[in-house]
Amino acid sequence: MVPPRDFTTNETENTVDDIQRPREPIASPYTPRYPDPMSNISNFKIIETTLREGEQFANAFFDTKTKVEIAKALDNLGVDYIELTSPAASEQSRNDCKVIANLGLKAKVLTHVRCHMDDVRLAIDTGVDGVNVVMGTSSYLREFSHGKSMEYITRRAIEVIEFVKSKGLEVRFSTEDSFRSDLVDLLAIYRAVDKAGVHRVGIADTVGCASPRQVYEFVRTLRSVVSCDIECHFHNDTGCAIANAYTALEAGATHIDTTVLGIGERNGITPLGGLLARMYSADRAYVMDKYDLKAIRNVESIVADSVQVTIPFDNYITGFCAFTHKAGIHAKAILNNPSTYEILKPEDFGVSRYVSIGHRLTGWNAVKNRIEQLNLDDLNDDDAKAITQKIKQLADIRPLGLDNVDILIEQYHHAKKISEHHAVLSSIESPDQLVAA
Repeated sequence: MVPPRDFTTNETENTVDDIQRPREPIASPYTPRYPDPMSNISNFKIIETTLREGEQFANAFFDTKTKVEIAKALDNLGVDYIELTSPAASEQSRNDCKVIANLGLKAKVLTHVRCHMDDVRLAIDTGVDGVNVVMGTSSYLREFSHGKSMEYITRRAIEVIEFVKSKGLEVRFSTEDSFRSDLVDLLAIYRAVDKAGVHRVGIADTVGCASPRQVYEFVRTLRSVVSCDIECHFHNDTGCAIANAYTALEAGATHIDTTVLGIGERNGITPLGGLLARMYSADRAYVMDKYDLKAIRNVESIVADSVQVTIPFDNYITGFCAFTHKAGIHAKAILNNPSTYEILKPEDFGVSRYVSIGHRLTGWNAVKNRIEQLNLDDLNDDDAKAITQKIKQLADIRPLGLDNVDILIEQYHHAKKISEHHAVLSSIESPDQLVAA
């Protein structure tokens, strides 16, 4: 059962945010003193692929109207690129590419196709700004998928790159299943396409097997081999997608693929909101200047409704519990200085902080804060402590909603005026007694 939301710190005029308490800087003591010249933590681009990778999510079906709505929402958020399903996939996919490419978005519109001239010609005809081409390079895919040699892949890649560039479009070449491909083969093909003038090379952890250390070493090595940009696509099968994306940027990658809520094939890929949270914690000023973080909630709601899922309770930024504080020690510190237990400022993302008080773990400081919000200034610290003990007693039966807590506080306040407050507390033995008259 989802716990009831209690009060927010923005609920009344007497709020935590209104009290001018010092806040610690949003930074880690483990942040390097001197920036790594190879790192792109403060200079990266997002390739948002909900309308391509996200279409591969089990529940996904986006009609044209929904695709346009998502594309516009992503554009409002400020993503750098929007990637679309290949026009070779179906007639409707081709038409959708044309529609979105002609919306006049600030973001560049890309489509993702096989490294094949027929697919590339279809892509160019839709009016997109760029073409992302891909071909499998691992022994698994070369043996069990397309059956081509690395020499063939290299020749085909160069042919496609030169053709796309001749049309004045941006082009990326990506290997597929990069982390299970031979490193020597990969570096050879990346060097060849870089020499051919590709705008970006792509690394794809197609099965989610890579670890952050592997990613760092691979990207760092690749950065020393190519002069073009480096795009990274990380699947989340083993839970490393965000960490891998961050590490890739540290190592010199320039572009990261994301989807809203991380939807995609199987467990999906790096989630847009999660990546922005991670990057915000590294360079808040850069992220806030570039992206409209308050737009995250809207696009997540659109996508969640479209694919018929609920936003997870622990979702980055917008999850029900993302900024909910419960334990008494936590609540006390949060009420004094939110930076004690928050690395993200909820107000920067357009969401609210919640301090839950109707449970056995509550502390009297949180209850006192609620008393202050109710403007019951004649109740003192001893009163708050007495009410807290009653809340804990009742919460051993079941958690209390905020309305239950308010009724308890108000009954106590009224009884104190006639010196019967202790009797009132003694008379309440069940949460069911705390109902509105």
